[in-house]
Amino acid sequence: MKLGRLNHIGVATPSIATSVALYRDLLGATRIGEPFDLPAQGVKVCFVDTPNTQIELIEPLGDASPIHGFLAKNPAGGQHHVCYEVPDIAAAKAWFEGRGVRLLGEPRIGAHGTPVFFLHPKDMGGVLTEIMETPAGAH
Repeated sequence: MKLGRLNHIGVATPSIATSVALYRDLLGATRIGEPFDLPAQGVKVCFVDTPNTQIELIEPLGDASPIHGFLAKNPAGGQHHVCYEVPDIAAAKAWFEGRGVRLLGEPRIGAHGTPVFFLHPKDMGGVLTEIMETPAGAH
């Protein structure tokens, strides 16, 4: 297994609209996607493009959202996870499990429409880590 490209940094926020204004007005972001709901994951998502990666803004969608716990501890929001690309999600899952790294749930379809899974932060130096399948040549 080889570390893949950093695809995005997830940032939890109580308000995507407020965060978009910050990235646009304070940081000069010009390529900001339209927010969209991911009901299966309990979040609303919006991607902000930067020259070398993306910022994934994540807002709770409903009371059962897994982001509520994070925002309860961090009311203003903050860096939630990092996401790395792999060419084969099944091979990556087997590789991490073979080394005793705990997965948080099973692979599922993520915000980019490709399979993802999350690795437990206690096994990843305190960082919630998302692994995302991105076929070779997708960039």
